[in-house]
Amino acid sequence: MKSYKLTESEEKFAELIWHDEPIGSGDLVKICEKEMHWKKSTTYTVLKKLCEKGIFQNENAVVSSLITKDEYYAKQSVRFVEDTFGGSLPKFLAAFIGAKKLSKHQAEELKKLIDEHKEV
Repeated sequence: MKSYKLTESEEKFAELIWHDEPIGSGDLVKICEKEMHWKKSTTYTVLKKLCEKGIFQNENAVVSSLITKDEYYAKQSVRFVEDTFGGSLPKFLAAFIGAKKLSKHQAEELKKLIDEHKEV
C-alpha cells in the first residue's frame, strides 16, 4: 500500500465518504456543502486529488474507497511510530502507557497480540 498523508480537511472529507460509501457524487457535494461549507468545485477538486492518490474512486458518479478507513489509520499509526520513535514499538508503548497502569484485561490483550504477531 502506498504511503498517504492527508491534510486535516482531506481527512474530514475522507471520513464523510467512508461513513456513507458508496455515495453518489451529487449527494457528496450536498454533504460537503452542509458539513464543510464547501462549494461544488471544491468538493470535486479534493475528490479528484484523493482519487489520483488511489484512496477513492469515482465511477459513474458513485464514490467509493479503494482503501478502508482502518487501512488508512493503520498506515498512519505505523508512520507515527517510525517518525517519532525510530520505528521502535516498545519505545512507543512505554511512552503511551507512561505513568498509568494497565488493567489485567489490557495486559492480557497485549500479550495475546504479541503472541499472534511475533516471528517464529
